[in-house]
Formats: sequence, C-alpha cells, structure tokens
Amino acid sequence: MNKTELLQRLARDGEERLLLARALDKLELARDRGAPAHTGFLSPHERALIEQGLLPAVGRPRHLFFGGWPDAERTVCAFLPDWQEEEDWLAACPVRALRLSWSGAALTHRDFLGAILGLGLDREKVGDLLVGEGGCDALVLEDVAGFLLLHLDQAGRARLKVSPIPLEEVRAPAVSVKTIRETVSSLRLDAVAAAGFSLARGKAAGLVSSGKVQLNHQECLKPDRPVAQGDVISCRGLGKCVVKEVGGPSKKGRIMIELERYV
Repeated sequence: MNKTELLQRLARDGEERLLLARALDKLELARDRGAPAHTGFLSPHERALIEQGLLPAVGRPRHLFFGGWPDAERTVCAFLPDWQEEEDWLAACPVRALRLSWSGAALTHRDFLGAILGLGLDREKVGDLLVGEGGCDALVLEDVAGFLLLHLDQAGRARLKVSPIPLEEVRAPAVSVKTIRETVSSLRLDAVAAAGFSLARGKAAGLVSSGKVQLNHQECLKPDRPVAQGDVISCRGLGKCVVKEVGGPSKKGRIMIELERYV
C-alpha cells in the first residue's frame, strides 16, 4: 500500500489527511534518514488518530508521546531513529515550560490561549496550559519559547510576567473528580454515558448519534458501541468521565459500574 492509499484508508476528511500526512513525513525522516523528528502538539483526538490508526498500519515504529508533564493531555509524537534511546530524546526534547505570573484579575485557560494565539502562533505550538492560583505553566515547543518570552506580556486585562522554568518544576493543577456508582442494563455507550453525565438514556443516545460524544477520543456515532473498563467518554459541553471499574451483576441483573467524572 502506497502513501496515498494509506491516507485514503485512515483519514475521514481533509483535516485528518493533512495531520496524518505530516506525521508520516516525520516518521519517514526518522526511519529513512536517521534523524529524530516529532509532530506538533496533538489533541487527544489527534493522538488517537496516530496511535490507533497510523502507527499500527506502518508496523509500530519506535516512538513516544510526551507533553512535558506526566498527565499531559496535549502531547507531541516523537519518532526515534535506531540509534537513539528514549532517555536521550527526553534529555534534549523540544518541549519547554514557561511560567506566566500576574496579580489582580482572575484569568482562565481561555484568556491565556487567546493571548498566545493572538500573537499569530499555531495551536500545534502550544501544549497544556496549567492554570493555578496566580500562575499558569505553559508547555510550548522550543522554537516559539523565545518569542513568547519577548512578546507575551498580557492576557485579558492583566499584565504578565513570563519566565522559563525546568520541566521538573511544572505544577500540576488541582483536579476535581466526582465518583459515580451506578447500575446499567448493559455496557452500551449510551447507557454508560447517561450514567456518567446524569442524563436520560434517550438524551444520551441522541448526543452520540449527533456526533457530540467521543469514546477514547474518537468520535463514535453508534449508541450501542460496547464500553469497557478504562474507557474514556467525552461529551461536548459536559466534560469527560472514565470507566474505573465494571463489576458483576446486581440482584436485579443490572451491571454495576464505577465512573469518575471530571468536574
């Protein structure tokens, strides 16, 4: 199968085709020329397209995903030549961390992302923005870190102080999780999503059919798609939940599940 046929099989639209084509170019650079190569920052959905689609189709070449801190949502995909080990790539990785400090007005993730993209940068240059009390740690690619140090001076109405920090000093944000223990008639996506997002099952089925629900960061239009322990369900406007445990049947024959919903 040549490159064109591979992309036609894996991509559903022009945007996915472009993403996969760029990733394939990086892969070939590492494999054929022996040069380390990496993508820009990928969203969870984009990562899934590469991790679950492209990589298995080309024989799972040596690679790693990295976003600058252990629980990164946005990551780069690095392709390693035969001579390079993971620890060597990590020691010289292209991800940099900047600490954005301010005082006064409360700022949100949207404020920081808008300020950065407002400088003309592409989204793929910016990883996670970890917003905490009076500070935001921004993960960015090294080729824009210097630019941001010089030009990023405001977000919303607040003046910013921007300074580089080692990746080891990145501060993970506090995460609020709600544990949900529920029983479902089956492990269908609509039934589990209804439990996780406190919806009527019919409403959940409609959200799935309309393309607003992702299963493991991939759009799923089938309400009856089976869900398993460890799966991640995301719903536009409602957040995400993780299937932490699937138990045995209840006395009424329903399936007991435990979910964690990020709130």
